Amino acid sequence: MGVEIFFLEPAKKAVKAAIAEAEKKTSAEIVVTVKRGCGDYRRADLEVGSLFALALLCVFLYHPEPFDFTYLPIELAAAFLLGGILSAYVPPIRRFFIPKKVLAANASRAAKAAFLDLGVHRTKGRTGVLIFVAAFERSVEVVADIGIHPKKLGASWDEVVRKLDRAFRLDGSIERFTDAIRELGPALGVEHPRAHDDENELPDHVDEHEDSDDEESEDESESEGARA
Repeated sequence: MGVEIFFLEPAKKAVKAAIAEAEKKTSAEIVVTVKRGCGDYRRADLEVGSLFALALLCVFLYHPEPFDFTYLPIELAAAFLLGGILSAYVPPIRRFFIPKKVLAANASRAAKAAFLDLGVHRTKGRTGVLIFVAAFERSVEVVADIGIHPKKLGASWDEVVRKLDRAFRLDGSIERFTDAIRELGPALGVEHPRAHDDENELPDHVDEHEDSDDEESEDESESEGARA
């Protein structure tokens, strides 16, 4: 199942329950959103298609047995199309041809855009926390509002952030992911304890963030980072 489990209803319900439990221990507001992809990676599909076509051309040129070149243009086009389709529909292949720094930059940019789009910055004490799950990029971005100071929260905060990322990136475990969310409550509660009149200012349900952020620059980012 892998990362797809995060888009299923039972997983969303488990995350919602974990958020509610975590918020019992802190005045901070936790929001979780998942996004299938944070960029336009068609450049990678073109690269894979080109490699397939080049490989076929090398076979024609250097194979010891002669070939009929009559339909070579059609065969090269078919190889290009096959490579592009494989890249588009097999995420590991596509990811292999995208620099890690581009994936990380796109996930970070999309997380910051979602933070604003979802209104996580609108809490009274500016204590909103967004957990942004980037499925294709296989990363978890944690964005905290200005009222939360990670350095003051210390090692417990850093450990929870690492657990969230590991739970998603390494094995796609919804159980470990929700456990880490629950641990976020006490970690935040050190500096932001729950008040007796605390209100739930942001929804606990998992949001599938599909709004457009600034994806138009992804191809440029890939060009800059492709050979880094």
